[in-house]
Amino acid sequence: MSNKSEVDMKDVELNEVEQEKQPMTEGEAGNNYAISPVSEKNGIVKVKIPDEESKFTGLSKEELMKVAGTPGWVKVRWALLILFWLGWLGMLAGAIAIIIQAPRCKPLPEMNWWNYGPLYQIGDVNSFTKSSDLKGVAEKVQAMDELKVKGLIIGPIHVSSEDEPEELKLTEISKEAGNLIQFRELIKAAHKRGISVVLDLTPNYKGKEPWFADAVSTVVKLEPALMHWLEEGVDGFLFYGVEKVSTAAQSLWEDVEVLIHNQTESVEKKKRVLIGVTEQSSPDDVIAVLNKTGVDLLLTGALRSTSALDIAHTVDRLYSTYGQTRLAWNIGGRIAGHLASLVGFAKVKLSYLLLLTLPGTPVFNYGDEIGLQDNSKKDEMTTFCKFFKTVSEKRSKERSLQHGEYLPLFNSTSAMAYVRSWDQNERYLIALNWHLEETVTLHLKHAEIPDHATVVFSTSDDKRVDEVINLAQLEVKPEQGIMLKFPYTP
Repeated sequence: MSNKSEVDMKDVELNEVEQEKQPMTEGEAGNNYAISPVSEKNGIVKVKIPDEESKFTGLSKEELMKVAGTPGWVKVRWALLILFWLGWLGMLAGAIAIIIQAPRCKPLPEMNWWNYGPLYQIGDVNSFTKSSDLKGVAEKVQAMDELKVKGLIIGPIHVSSEDEPEELKLTEISKEAGNLIQFRELIKAAHKRGISVVLDLTPNYKGKEPWFADAVSTVVKLEPALMHWLEEGVDGFLFYGVEKVSTAAQSLWEDVEVLIHNQTESVEKKKRVLIGVTEQSSPDDVIAVLNKTGVDLLLTGALRSTSALDIAHTVDRLYSTYGQTRLAWNIGGRIAGHLASLVGFAKVKLSYLLLLTLPGTPVFNYGDEIGLQDNSKKDEMTTFCKFFKTVSEKRSKERSLQHGEYLPLFNSTSAMAYVRSWDQNERYLIALNWHLEETVTLHLKHAEIPDHATVVFSTSDDKRVDEVINLAQLEVKPEQGIMLKFPYTP
């Protein structure tokens, strides 16, 4: 009997265990909510309990208005309002302070079209092109545009015989140069590319003197000729020997000057230029001719000196007297000849660098850009042209080179150095050595320049582009020119 009781007890225990494993239902064990089925796995029981519902009820409008009207909240609102306006005023004051303290851009100087780039003189139309006429010149306008040329000086192309004033026909184009239709096409092609056309109207250009002996009668013929060519679209005139004619026929020359300057306004409001040419070279003589003749630009022999000290003195004197809008720089010309013939083959690139970076208008004779000489080789011409284009393009883009201030740093008989700078733009330092054999070491120190600068161009291969140079030990080789740059620092 005891064995049976033990068996019964085991059955009860097993049943109780089995019942514990069964799912509980509503009402069991005193629960008043349903329990989801129990799942068991590896002794772990998972039970799902339904979420209790909860609901948040905010303040009503009346309660909010009641709270908002309490003294504490009124003070908080006023405090926040005051803080907002103080913050706004603070930001406004800060913005004003930044504007006041920030460096202001310097206003650009008044410039004329002839101040923006080089002028290109084509005195002998027959030698300039294969077709030997004005049509060939028109066909090369694109090439001149690539040189960043801003104006062409054409001719003389009018009918004239040596020292024979009765043969002078200022309004008629000589058959050797072409015809009026070709000239009009040249004007059209040039203007389309933003290039102005200046006409060399020197009367006795085939004679020994630029003006006939009876200068008065010649100037009388000049006035109707000026009106004729202005109507054809010419943008200005050039005359050789301006100091002679202004002395021989002073009142009549003044009438010519007034006529051209009174015709400076057209529909496009484009000014006409009056350019003179003189063989004078000293700064005082150049200043005297400028004052006497009233020309806008004067081409001279001032830069044909072999002394760097003389060149630097001339530049300093003229720049301090006139500023750059009245200055023109040239070495060659229709009568003087080509640049390479005057300075020597080795100094051609150095001369490019000088003319294109001085404060004023550079003027080149046709062929100067390729170092034109009778014995020039083709590959050398290509090298010259590439360098000319590179420097001319740089000048056309940089304000410091176009109309920047001129600061001399060093002058000697063989070398010179100067800086061109404008407002907050990048500065350019130019160093030139005319000596045939000796290297010059420049110890450049000035409050306006840093200790180091970066190479932009060099006429020889010893200086690499983007190379950083110590300005206190700047070596310039014989017949070498270097352009360096450094940033503006407030």
